[in-house]
Amino acid sequence: MPPIAKVVVEIALDREFDYQVPAELSASVRLGSRVQVPFGRTTARGYVVGFADHSARTDLKQIAALISPKPLLTETMLKLARWLADYYAATIEQAIRTLLPCAVRRKGAGFRERTLVTLAGALPDKTTLAALRRRSPKQAAILDILQQEGELPLAALLRAARTTPSAIRSLAEKKMVILARATAWRDPLADQVILPTEPLTLFPEQATALSLVKQAIDTLKPSVVLLHGVTGSGKTEVYLQAIRFCLDQGRGAIVLVPEIALTPQTVERFYSRFGEAIAVLHSHLSDGERHDEWYRIYEGRARVVIGARSALFAPVERLGLIVVDEEHESSYKQAESPRYNARDVAVMRGRLESCAVLLGSASPALESFCNARNGKYALCELTHRVDHRQMPRVRIVDLRQEAQPTTGAILIFSRELVAAIHQRLDQAEQVILFLNRRGFATTVLCPACGYVAVCTHCAVKMTYHKGADEVRCHICGRAQRPPARCPKCLAPTFKFSGIGTQRVEAISRAIFPKARIERMDSDTTTHKHAYSRILGDFKAGKIDILIGTQMIAKGLHFPGVTLVGVIYADLPLHLPDFRSAERTFQLLLQVAGRAGRGDVPGEVIVQTFAPFNPAIQAARRLDYLSFYDQELAARQELRYPPFAHLVCLTLSGLLAEAVQRAAQTLAERLEQILPKTVILSPPIPAPLSRAKGQYRFQIVMRSTSVKTMTAPLKETLKTTRFAPGVRIIVDVDALSMM
Repeated sequence: MPPIAKVVVEIALDREFDYQVPAELSASVRLGSRVQVPFGRTTARGYVVGFADHSARTDLKQIAALISPKPLLTETMLKLARWLADYYAATIEQAIRTLLPCAVRRKGAGFRERTLVTLAGALPDKTTLAALRRRSPKQAAILDILQQEGELPLAALLRAARTTPSAIRSLAEKKMVILARATAWRDPLADQVILPTEPLTLFPEQATALSLVKQAIDTLKPSVVLLHGVTGSGKTEVYLQAIRFCLDQGRGAIVLVPEIALTPQTVERFYSRFGEAIAVLHSHLSDGERHDEWYRIYEGRARVVIGARSALFAPVERLGLIVVDEEHESSYKQAESPRYNARDVAVMRGRLESCAVLLGSASPALESFCNARNGKYALCELTHRVDHRQMPRVRIVDLRQEAQPTTGAILIFSRELVAAIHQRLDQAEQVILFLNRRGFATTVLCPACGYVAVCTHCAVKMTYHKGADEVRCHICGRAQRPPARCPKCLAPTFKFSGIGTQRVEAISRAIFPKARIERMDSDTTTHKHAYSRILGDFKAGKIDILIGTQMIAKGLHFPGVTLVGVIYADLPLHLPDFRSAERTFQLLLQVAGRAGRGDVPGEVIVQTFAPFNPAIQAARRLDYLSFYDQELAARQELRYPPFAHLVCLTLSGLLAEAVQRAAQTLAERLEQILPKTVILSPPIPAPLSRAKGQYRFQIVMRSTSVKTMTAPLKETLKTTRFAPGVRIIVDVDALSMM
C-alpha cells in the first residue's frame, strides 16, 4: 500500500486528513510539502504535516499534485505551528497560515521575470561596425551601450538607446547579442545608497553584554538574555556585533523590531554592516517584494532578517540568534488568531531551533524582568549612555496650575514649554512634540443642549479632522461632514473641544511662525515613502519642530534634538486596563530617550494633570526599578500577570441580548468544568462595548497555567452552540482589555 500522508488543508477545520501518496510522488512528497488534494467535490491546497503506516479509512483519495518541489516548512517549524495552535487556542490551519506570508501562499504568486540583453562576444571588427553605424545607427548605439554597461534589462536598454525591440531582435538574429529570461528580484532597498560601516569600540558594559550573548550562542547557557539598557546606551551595536559572531560561525539571525520603529534609519544600520546578506520583512512592502524577500531567505541568499513580528517565522537556515528589540512593545501582539506575542514565540522558537534569544529594552515588560529576576533569563544591564552622555533632564508641569486665570481654560502649551521651544529655536536646535492622539478635536459638542457626536456603529466619540473637514471614527473609520445643525436641538453652532496632533500643529504654527514644522501620524504617512521622507528631512535639519504620535517615540536617533515636549502625558492612564500605568511609564521613558542623544544635553517637559502619579514620577526620575517594584506588588496582590496568565474571551454580535446570553451561558459552563485554581470573572460589557456595529461582552480567566484554562475552554466551545451571528475571540496572554 502506498504511504499515507497527513494533510492540513487551507480551511480552518482544525483537522488532519489522510491521503495516499501516489507512486510517482513518493520520492518527492516530504514533511512540509505543499500539495494539491481532492477535497469534497473540489480541490484544495494543503501541507503535509506527518506520515502514517495505516489509516482508519479504507477509501483514501490520492494527493493530486505537488505544488512546491522543496518543502516550505521544516519539521521544526511544524512543531512550532502545533505549539502555536495549542497554546493560543487556535486551529492548526491558522497556525500554518501564520508561518507563511500571504504573498507566498497566495494562488498565482510567483517571481517576476524580465529579459536580459548581453553582448554575444567581442564587438565586431571596425569595418563591420562602421557599416552598421551607417545602415543602422540605433543598432550600433545598442552595442556601444552594452560594451560600456555590460548586461542590461531589455526595458532599460530600450530607454537608454531610445529605440524599439525590433532593433535588438535584429542584433540577436545576427548573433551579436544574446537575449535571456531571468528572475527580476524585487528589492525594497534597490533605490538606496548606503555606505558600509565598521564595528564600533564597545565600552565595558557593552563588552560584558556581548560576551554573555556569545556564550549563549555557543552553549545555550543561558539560552535567553534580557538586555536592559537605558535609551542611547548602545544596545543596537551589541545586536550588530552578536549577529556578526553568528555569521562568522555560518549561522543566521533574525532581528525583530516594532512596526512603528522599523524606520529607514534602523534598516540602514543593519544594511551598512551586513550589505546584501540582510532581507527586510514588514507591512510596508508590496506583495511582490515580500514574496521575493521570503524566497531570498528560503534559498539561503539572505542570512540576516530584520522585520516586524511576522519576520519571526522567516525560513532562516542554521538559526543562531533571535533578537527582539523593544521587547515590551504591544505591537508584537498579533490581532488575529492565533493571537501570539512575538516575544514569547521567539523564546519558543529559540528552544526548538537550539538558538539564543536576546531581548532588549530600556523599559522591559514586567513579565520579562520578573523572569530575569527569577533566574529564568540572564540579565545584562547598560546603565549609562554611550560616551557617558548625560541622560535628559525631565521636568513635570502641572497643567492644573496652567489654567487661564480669567476663563479657567486649560492651556495646551504651558508657559514653560513655550519658553523652552523659543530657546531651542534661537539656538538652531530641534524639538519633538509628542501627543498620542491624532486629529484636530476629540469631541464635537453642541453647547446649547450638550449633544456629542458619537459613531452610530461604535461606542466612541467622533474626532474632527480639520484638513479634510470631516468627523471620523477611529475604530471603524466611518467619516462624514460635520453636521450643519445639532441633530437634537437644531442649534446652528458646534464646539470642537479636546486635542489631537492636528491642533497641536495649528497652535505651533501660530506661536512659532518662523519655525519649520512637520506632523507625523497615520494621517500624514499614508503614502508609502512619506515616513522616510519626513524622517529624512528631520535628520537633514530641514525641520525644526516634529509633532507626532507614538511612531516618533521609539527607534529614532537624531543628535540635533535637545527638547522633547509631552503634551498630555496622562492620557493612557485613563484607560480601563490593568497595564495602563506600565504603558504610560514605558511610553514616557521611550519618548524622553529621543532628547540629548548628541553633544548637547537634552531636556524633557512632561505636561500632565496627574503630576504625582507613581508612573509619571518614576518616569521623571528615569527610574525603572522603583516603578517595577511598586507595580509588581500591586499585580501580585490582584494575581495579575506576571503572577498569572490571563485569557480574555470577547463575544460579539449585532444583537446585544444574544451576545449577553451567549456570554452568560459560556461562563456558566466554564465554571462547571474549570479547575478551582482558575479565577473566572463574570461576563461584563467590554470597555469598548460596541465596535463596528457589534456589541461586545468579555469573560476573563486567570491561572498560573495556560493549559488549565485553554484545554477546558476548547472542549466547552466544541460542545456549546450559540445564537447565529455571535462570534468568540480567544486572546491568551492578552495585552489589552479594550
